[in-house]
Amino acid sequence: MNKQFHIFEIDEGLVRTIQARAEGPHYHDFEELIIVTEGSLEHYIDFQSELVVAPFVSYVSMGKMHRIVAHDDLRGWVINYQNEFIPDSKLNFYSNFFTTTNIPIGADGCAIRFVSLCQIINHEYQEENPDFQTIRHLTAALISMIESERKRIIPIEKSVKASQIDTFNSFLKIVEQNFRRDEGISFYADKMNMSERNLNIICKNNFQKSVSEIIETRKLIEAKKMLTHTEKSVSEIGYELGYNEKSYFTRVFHNKLSVTPTQFREMTRAIIS
Repeated sequence: MNKQFHIFEIDEGLVRTIQARAEGPHYHDFEELIIVTEGSLEHYIDFQSELVVAPFVSYVSMGKMHRIVAHDDLRGWVINYQNEFIPDSKLNFYSNFFTTTNIPIGADGCAIRFVSLCQIINHEYQEENPDFQTIRHLTAALISMIESERKRIIPIEKSVKASQIDTFNSFLKIVEQNFRRDEGISFYADKMNMSERNLNIICKNNFQKSVSEIIETRKLIEAKKMLTHTEKSVSEIGYELGYNEKSYFTRVFHNKLSVTPTQFREMTRAIIS
């Protein structure tokens, strides 16, 4: 793999290789886009499993543990890239609030456009001296198209969709700045100059999650990173994320992941080693 970028097609031969290798859960030191145009796969991210059926795009951010079980009919494309290759990606930003980012795409012209763009990117990548500036622009365009598709499937009226998306993105930025604090819905509603009810409606419309669920998800994603990549104790991590009692942090973590923070740390370190 090029240090910053790699693209390859999921064809019958690759599916057979993946199935024979039976690779276990692992971490990436790069961002990954899996664009599935046919078939299905079982996707495990941070000990949570989901069956995903084409057509869809799955984004796996760097540092998330994952594994795929490829079904015989699986076809599509995979793009791996370093975060600095496509800086300020909206998909990377949203991954801080979602345990998994699976985006269904339209089976009509949308999937065809994605495939065409992947083929163009791959053609340039296979050149003897590929132009990575061109590849960067094309990949950024593909990510922009994926984000546009995500917006299109938000189940609200077109007349209010644009303003709600902007408001929701502003809310996520405020969460990113404050999620380590022990603050409730009222704190964020005040920051947004709106009622708690309206903020919850916007969150439900855009992410199918309530305000409290989004805040909790952000905390737990950060907790998993700290458990994996630092030597801080469970109590220290919980306190840094606004949980004043270790027992409460452990209970919330276990309710979401079915393992305690200590068990999660042991499992991930066993995989890494």
